[in-house]
Amino acid sequence: MNLRDLVYGLYARRVEGRLDHDQVPKHIGVILDGNRRWAKASGGTTEQGHQAGAYKIEEFLGWCAETDVEVVTLWMLSTDNFDRPEQELIPLLGIIEDTVRSLAADGRWRVHHVGTMDLLPARTQAVLKEAEQATHGNKGILVNVAVGYGGRQEIADAVRSLILDHAEKGTSLEDVAETVDVDLISKHLYTRGQPDPDLVIRTSGEQRLSGFMLWQSAHSEYYFCEVFWPAFRKVDFLRALRDYAARHRRYGG
Repeated sequence: MNLRDLVYGLYARRVEGRLDHDQVPKHIGVILDGNRRWAKASGGTTEQGHQAGAYKIEEFLGWCAETDVEVVTLWMLSTDNFDRPEQELIPLLGIIEDTVRSLAADGRWRVHHVGTMDLLPARTQAVLKEAEQATHGNKGILVNVAVGYGGRQEIADAVRSLILDHAEKGTSLEDVAETVDVDLISKHLYTRGQPDPDLVIRTSGEQRLSGFMLWQSAHSEYYFCEVFWPAFRKVDFLRALRDYAARHRRYGG
């Protein structure tokens, strides 16, 4: 361990010691950004960047478990990412599959897929379904793996699901229109039954949501961190929690 690591370790323990666990967010959403830029800065390949980002996930979940977080949503692949070159996308999907298998095998987490399953290759779909089934009874953190996810797509899928649900019951479109409200749409989201994210973290210095949980994040607090995701440290996580605890959430009031 070098001097810099020692200093960061001491600082992290100091921040953690002052953390009020009663003020910890129950649901954290994370936009895992900067894998490719981290790889470029490190002289590595894009695939190595994605792999380094994948390794960071279980470490991050361990920090969340230590601080009483209950739900974590990890944006691993957006609907926009399907426009990437095949030579990048195929290895990335393989890394995601391996990561999801690892999360399921860990035994501490409940894995839940959020996203459009139909956009994904059959093998990826199978891995996601198997992980969700295998971890259904686990008591630990609920880990939403957002794969093939887009916020606008989620809202469109929710409305479509709502309409089809009522169509099966023979409800007319006029009657559906009369009953549609915020709560009804929420019941058809990928995250139905879950609390909305209290805190959304985005790494790499970008300060935008890019379509992440557009519906659920209406009252979320945001924390934008300059560091690339593979280099995200526990001290960065603790700073995000400290910043969140210092804010006064008003929910529009």
